[in-house]
Amino acid sequence: MNSWTSTARGQHLRGRQKEDTEPEILLRKALHALGARFRLHRRLAKGCTPDLVLPGRRLAVFVDGDYWHSCPVHGRKRRFTGPNAERWEEKMARNKERDVRSSHLAQEAGWTVVRVWECTVRKDPQAAAHAVLAGESPPPAP
Repeated sequence: MNSWTSTARGQHLRGRQKEDTEPEILLRKALHALGARFRLHRRLAKGCTPDLVLPGRRLAVFVDGDYWHSCPVHGRKRRFTGPNAERWEEKMARNKERDVRSSHLAQEAGWTVVRVWECTVRKDPQAAAHAVLAGESPPPAP
């Protein structure tokens, strides 16, 4: 199987944004309100482009979507089914590997990595922003 099989159930996933998602924008607004200044999608190393970086604080921030990055609270709990099930499993595994690799690359380059779950930002953007400025990765929201 070399290509995805188009299905009606999967049409809503077509054309999803990779940058400037709603959780990213909520976090950016909260950070800006706290006086933080940042750069968007700055490449730190090949294979490492955080959603935003705070150069003065050497913080690399990744805003991880609950579905795509497998949030332990809100991520997918059941195995995939249908004609693309195996491809979806592979994709989610690659996402996890990429997250680990990009965090490692940023740390090797001297950056503190902060990963923030979508659910955390949506629940309380200001608390998420405070955690980011403290250099902490907050846990997923219940």
